[in-house]
Amino acid sequence: MKTPEYYETDVQAFFEGRPAELAVYQALFRRLDAAFPDSRVKVQKTQISFYDRRLYAAASLPRRRKGWPERCLLLTFGLARRVESPRIAVAVEPYPNRWTHHVTVAGEAELDGELMDWLREAHDFALLK
Repeated sequence: MKTPEYYETDVQAFFEGRPAELAVYQALFRRLDAAFPDSRVKVQKTQISFYDRRLYAAASLPRRRKGWPERCLLLTFGLARRVESPRIAVAVEPYPNRWTHHVTVAGEAELDGELMDWLREAHDFALLK
């Protein structure tokens, strides 16, 4: 995956004081890098974005919400359909047939085949837009 010059420093600053979330993010990065090696990543103030021509996924540190894990990443991705799953914390349709999904990920084990299938679908959907 293509990373900017100060990627490692920026990631460390983004997750400062949040080692559990950093570990989950690093596992996510490894999986996305293996699946989409031509992608690029950009660390921003509120999220880390993954692109391949267009944005297909983003990782952020969520604000506390009742029922969400205390320490987790919020993984966001867009699809042409709404996913019906108890794993989806929030799904909204900002445009017709464009659904934005948010999934809380509290541990590496949650980066499973189902989630990676959604991310592959999001990647492919972003290439078609």
